[in-house]
Order: sequence, then structure tokens, then C-alpha cells
Amino acid sequence: MLRNARHAKILEIITEKEIETQEELCAELAAVNFSVTQATVSRDIKELHLFKVRGSKKRFRYATIMETEGGISEKMRTLFRDCVEGIRVVGNLIVVRTLNGNGGNAGSVVDKLGYHEVAGTIAGVDTTLVICESAEDANNVRGKLEALMKS
Repeated sequence: MLRNARHAKILEIITEKEIETQEELCAELAAVNFSVTQATVSRDIKELHLFKVRGSKKRFRYATIMETEGGISEKMRTLFRDCVEGIRVVGNLIVVRTLNGNGGNAGSVVDKLGYHEVAGTIAGVDTTLVICESAEDANNVRGKLEALMKS
């Protein structure tokens, strides 16, 4: 219960303020009666999949992958656009070819999008396999992913 409440508070804090360091986040949590160590905050950052983006007031700030409309941040959209070389449907499967070493990144983006048609993903070094319920679902998801590459 405490962990879930703390996670919710962290997401609220990073939405309202530009937090650049774990120490700043510890201080913000302490201000609202969450007594935590830097190690706990570090673990929370990992569990929440937070990452740093360029801030407007500070050099960097923590952000969450689900921060923007459409399920993923602009940074994740750019990552997907830059690493994907091709998308092909084979029955109910989608083969996403990526630059070497980016199969996991593409798979992570697809997972975070949370498309209901996607049963799961399997990522390799330069390929992500997206498993859909049906061939029709695979074609729909391919269209969404291609649109994401153009946005």
C-alpha cells in the first residue's frame, strides 16, 4: 500500500515540477510526509520506468513513458521512428525490423502503446515480433505503427 501511494505521489510530483535528481525527488517526497532513502527512490524510478528528458527550466527532468497523449512520450516516438527499418505482416504476426541492437527498444514501445489487439511481443537484437489475435488485427496494428513512424 505504501509503495503504491509513493509511486502515485512520485508521478504527481514529476508531472507538476521539473525534478532533475533523485535527491530533489527525495526532498519533494519528504515535504509531503514520505520518508524515503535515495536507494528507495532509485528503485522507484526503475519500477516506474522513468527516464530523463530535456526540461524547460532545468537542464533535464524525470518523465514517464505514459506522459503524453497516445500513450508514449515524444522521445519514445522518435526512438521508434529512428530505429525501425521495416514493418511486415505475416498472418497474425507483425515483424518489425530494426537497426542492430534496437529490437528491445521497438518492443518496449509497442508494449507501452497497449494496443488491445496485441497479445504480446518478443524482441531480438534487430527484430521485434508482435503477436496479434488475428490477421485483421495485425493489419490494423501495422497501420497504427506506420502512422506512428510518420508522426
